[in-house]
Amino acid sequence: MTLQEQIKKDLAAAMRSKDAERKDALRVILGELGRAETKELTDREVVKILKKLLKNEKEVLEKRGQKQDSEFIRIVEAYLPRMATEQEIKAWIAENIDFSQLKNKMQAMRPIMQHFGERADGERVKQILQDM
Repeated sequence: MTLQEQIKKDLAAAMRSKDAERKDALRVILGELGRAETKELTDREVVKILKKLLKNEKEVLEKRGQKQDSEFIRIVEAYLPRMATEQEIKAWIAENIDFSQLKNKMQAMRPIMQHFGERADGERVKQILQDM
């Protein structure tokens, strides 16, 4: 089952259970997915849209001076892949990256991001490399 199908299924379940907040959040998500050029999206495309929604919501909350946590954010994050921890990233770097082969540390970004993909935030990886 794709992520998009799972969201549709969860919307139906939220409607049956009369969970208004979850239903509204899932409708927003599906509305954004519906704006895409194709109707059937890959999980990677869905994750990209979910991250965009999450970023927008956090920016709106920040502008309003509210806390950076809401039910909508928790619902959206539940569909995102688990992010790699700093320890996981450092361990992978230690095992797989030979800095003596590189001109500078930042050249390691590409293989790291290829390995972790959506599970790692580029800014976080950059910070880890700078701290090494």
